[in-house]
Amino acid sequence: MVKKPKTKSKSSGSNSQPPRIAIAIMAAGKGTRLKSKYPKVLHEVGGKSILAHVIATAQKVVPAHDIFVIIGHEADRVREAVAGTGVNFVLQAAQRGTGHALMVAREAIVGNGTGDDEKYDQVIVLSGDAPLITAETIRMLSAFHTAQRATMTLLTADLDDPYGYGRVIRKGGRVEVQAIVEEKSATAQQKKIHEINSGFYAFDVPALYEHIDDLSTDNAHGEYYLTDMAAVFHRARKKVVAIKTSDAGEVLGSNTRAEMMALDARLRLAKCRELLERGVTIFYPHTCVIDSDVEVGADTVIEPFVQLLGSTKIGADCRIRSYSVIGNSVLGDRVTVKPGTIMEDSRAGAGAVLGPYSHLRPGSDVGEGAHVGNFVETKKIKLGKGSKANHLSYLGDAEIGEGVNIGAGTITCNYDGVNKHKTVIEDGVFVGSDSTLVAPVKIGRGAYVAAASCITEDVPADALALGRARQSVKEGWARAKREVQKERNR
Repeated sequence: MVKKPKTKSKSSGSNSQPPRIAIAIMAAGKGTRLKSKYPKVLHEVGGKSILAHVIATAQKVVPAHDIFVIIGHEADRVREAVAGTGVNFVLQAAQRGTGHALMVAREAIVGNGTGDDEKYDQVIVLSGDAPLITAETIRMLSAFHTAQRATMTLLTADLDDPYGYGRVIRKGGRVEVQAIVEEKSATAQQKKIHEINSGFYAFDVPALYEHIDDLSTDNAHGEYYLTDMAAVFHRARKKVVAIKTSDAGEVLGSNTRAEMMALDARLRLAKCRELLERGVTIFYPHTCVIDSDVEVGADTVIEPFVQLLGSTKIGADCRIRSYSVIGNSVLGDRVTVKPGTIMEDSRAGAGAVLGPYSHLRPGSDVGEGAHVGNFVETKKIKLGKGSKANHLSYLGDAEIGEGVNIGAGTITCNYDGVNKHKTVIEDGVFVGSDSTLVAPVKIGRGAYVAAASCITEDVPADALALGRARQSVKEGWARAKREVQKERNR
C-alpha cells in the first residue's frame, strides 16, 4: 500500500478562485473480452483510437499538460500512439484496480504530498474506453461538483436495461448519494433502479488523497475499486453527490467488439448529422463512412457508399460520387470525384475532376481544373493547372506543367530496380497515346511526343520526338500465308 501523505482537506469550491482542474484518463486495462493482442483503448471507432477520442474531448476542457493518461497494459504502445497530443502519462505497472490507478497518480496530481505544492484542487476521472463523452458533460460535472462543495461527485445515467451496472442509491431522492450497490449485491428492489454509476467522477484532490489508502482489496478480484470511495467518504462524513447526464449513450464503454461497433455507428451517424447541419448533402448517411476529423464545405454533395477517412478536408460545392474512398487528402472547391476513385494523402485543386476509378497514391498533387481520368494511377506527382491524363496511364515521380495532355496508356518509368527517378514534363506538352517515358527524362515546353514512342533522352522545347520502329508493309503476305496453310491441311 502506498504511504498516506499529509494533506489539507478542503473543498474545491471553498474559495473564490476557480478550481485548478486535472483530468485523469483510465487507460491501463487489457480488454480481455475483445480477444485481441492490441490494447483496448487503441482499437478504432469513428476513424481514430478510442483513447484519442477521449483525449480530444478532455483537451476541450483543460490544456494537455493538465491531462494524465494512466497506462499499464502495452504501456509503450499506448504512449507512442497518443504522444503527439502532449498529454502526461502515469505508469500503473501492476493493474490492481481503478483505485490503485489514482494511487500511482498521486505524485503527478498532488505533488510531494506536503500540501505546500498542491497542483490541483479537483481531479476529473474519465474512462479511456468511453469515447462518446462530451466536453459539455465534463464541464457540467465539474461545475456541479464545485457548486455543491462536494468531496466526490458521480456522473450517472438512466438505462432502460441497467443489468450489470452499479445502482446509485440517493438519500431520499436528493443530490446526495447514500451508496453504490453492485449488481451481485443488490436486492430485488434495488435492481429496479435504473440510475447507474457511469464510472466518471470528480474528486476534491486533498480529500481524495487523505482517504484513498482506506480502500480495501477485500473483494473477489483483490483490487482497489474507485467506486468504493463513496463508502469511504460516507464513513468519514464527507459529501458525495451525483448528477445525471441527459444522454445515457455518452457514458457507454466498449468491452466487446459488438459494443465497439455500436459506438462506431453512433459516432459516424453523429458526424453525418453535424455535416448536414453545416450545409452538406449526404444521400443515405447510413451507407457512408465518414471519420470524426473530416471537414466538408457547404453545398458539397456526398453520394451513397462514400468513405471519407482520417483528416480529409473537402471544399465547398464538390460532388463525391459513390464508392469513392478518400483518406487524409485535401480537395479544393468545386472538385468532382467520379465513382470508384481512391485517393490517399493527396491534394486536388479547385475545379479538378478525378475518376472514375482513378487511384491517387500518396504525394499526388492535382492542379486547378486538371483531370485524372478512368484507370489512371498517380504517385508522388504534381499535375499542373488544366492538364489532363484521362485514360489508362501510370504517372509516378513526375512534375507535369500546365496545359499538358497525357495520352491514353502513357507510362512514366520511374524505377530502375534500385532507385526512383523523376520525369519532368513542361507546360503545353502533348504526349501521344501509349508512350513510355524512361526517367530521368525531361520533355521541354510545347514539345510533342508521337504515339507509341519510347523516350529515353531529353526532348527540347517545341520539338517532335519519335521513338518507335519505322512501319513497313508487305503486300500480299497474309494471303500467301493462308494458302500455305491450306496446302498443309490437305
